[in-house]
Amino acid sequence: MRKKLLLVNLTVIIFASVLVAQDKSQRDIERKIEDSVNVPQIATGFESKKRSLPDLERIGVDMAKQRPLTLREAITLALDNSKDIEVSRQNVKGAEYDLQAARGFFEPRFNGQSYFEKSKTPNVSIFSTNQSTTNKSLVSSIGLQSFLPKFGSALNLNVNNQRVETNNPIAILSPQENTNLSFSFSQPILRGRSIDQARRTIEIAKKNLSLTDAQFRQKAIEVITNVQRAYWDLAFALRNLQVQIDTVKDARQQLEHNRRLMEEGQLAPIDVVAAETQVANFEQNVYDALNLVQITENNLKILIAKDKDDSIWSESIVPIDPVELQAPRITLSDALQVALENRPELELNNLQREINAIDQGFYKDQTKPQVDLTASYTSAGIGGSQNPGFKSPFPLPCQTAPSSPACQQQLSLINALTGSSLNDIFANRYPTFRVGITVSLPLFGNQTQKAQLGKSLVEAEKIKLQREQIEQLIQIDVRNALQVLRTAEARLRSASIARENSQKQYESEQRKLDAGQSDIYRVLERQTALAIARSNELKAQIELNKAIAELQRAIGNVLQVNNVQTTNLHLKNNELSKR
Repeated sequence: MRKKLLLVNLTVIIFASVLVAQDKSQRDIERKIEDSVNVPQIATGFESKKRSLPDLERIGVDMAKQRPLTLREAITLALDNSKDIEVSRQNVKGAEYDLQAARGFFEPRFNGQSYFEKSKTPNVSIFSTNQSTTNKSLVSSIGLQSFLPKFGSALNLNVNNQRVETNNPIAILSPQENTNLSFSFSQPILRGRSIDQARRTIEIAKKNLSLTDAQFRQKAIEVITNVQRAYWDLAFALRNLQVQIDTVKDARQQLEHNRRLMEEGQLAPIDVVAAETQVANFEQNVYDALNLVQITENNLKILIAKDKDDSIWSESIVPIDPVELQAPRITLSDALQVALENRPELELNNLQREINAIDQGFYKDQTKPQVDLTASYTSAGIGGSQNPGFKSPFPLPCQTAPSSPACQQQLSLINALTGSSLNDIFANRYPTFRVGITVSLPLFGNQTQKAQLGKSLVEAEKIKLQREQIEQLIQIDVRNALQVLRTAEARLRSASIARENSQKQYESEQRKLDAGQSDIYRVLERQTALAIARSNELKAQIELNKAIAELQRAIGNVLQVNNVQTTNLHLKNNELSKR
């Protein structure tokens, strides 16, 4: 027995020694840390004596100038004033001009030139007695060129006129007019018949116009969703501010009640101090809530204000739409079907696929041989006046035998040459017809065009893979949005029950305090819990509203649900693309 007692005493002594050694070691470590850190002493003994509350106001906002605003009005302002939307509008206008520029290739083109020329050349003819010959020429030409978009045909119409005056004595006419009217036609048979670079540019410009239109709708959906989030955030912030103000009122009533109980001797003075601290904490919550109102309102204003000078910046926005939105009931399969029909990302992918199909058709056509059918017709005419200085080096029939048939033939020839050259053209006296084929074949298999065709086929595979990826992302987006919506509904239910029970618990704890069965600290704890529960209930409803907006964005029916019409823009683009 003595051995057992000795063993127990020995164990106790050893355990106590270990505890003492550990305590000493801990003190040594703390002393070393304090000595090594050597923290400077700043504002030692500082205690703020300020007890007055600052003004409860908002910077740059006149609280008296309240502006009621519905969600519909906020969306309209955002669509009218958003810089992103305006950039999208300008992109659409730019695409319209691109299409007009591409179609300008097929507009008929008028061309012409006119010049005067005077030349002096040495005489090299044995039939002329002049040492030099002086020619004065007035040349004019006009033409009309046009390309037909149907089959790639090219048409050219040209009229050329030349008036020449000369001192050459062997020239029969001076001045002499040479005029011709020509018409030419070129028709691709293989390459360029169904599509060419100009028509490819037009078709791509049409798709780009639709592309910018889809991007406009995508940007509109993004802006509307952001406005919805900001609108409901502001609604929560304002309601939360009111909750915090009401909580301060309740806390002050509780403080007055505690003071009466203290005067009656039922509570100690320290209990009143605890209630005063509770009031001060709740008053700080009011200023935090006011700060949240300022931040959320600015987030909404930046979306709907026209510019920095807009009067809305000095106004207090008051959301007036009811916050109790009903969650839509839609199955996953239906939501996915709607999303695949409405999401602009898929429309953009479809337009990219259509542009790629245009490229494939063009590059496939370019691999064909170049074989063009050409035809032309020219009608020429000559006219003018007989050269007064004409001297023939040979005797003429009219000089040797004026009454001979040869003289008559000579006079008839001169009469045919003189006069207007247009008479010859309209009489079709000197026509020229030409029909032929122009062929251009690459010697080494046209590798450039084949490579471009291959690249377009690769691009088609990329677009296909991108579509599959987009569809998967949309599916994830819809699934997550539906799940968030269900979670938000459950959170609202839980928050509502928690607020009801917190109200009951707070009232019960107050009755217990009056009956002497509780203490002030439990009452203050219930009071804090009730304030938090009230804020959480409204926050849960706002989160449900934002979840509804997110589901609308996920399934792509934001424009339809919010009655936003882009019909005028669509009609404008469609009419332009059909011109």
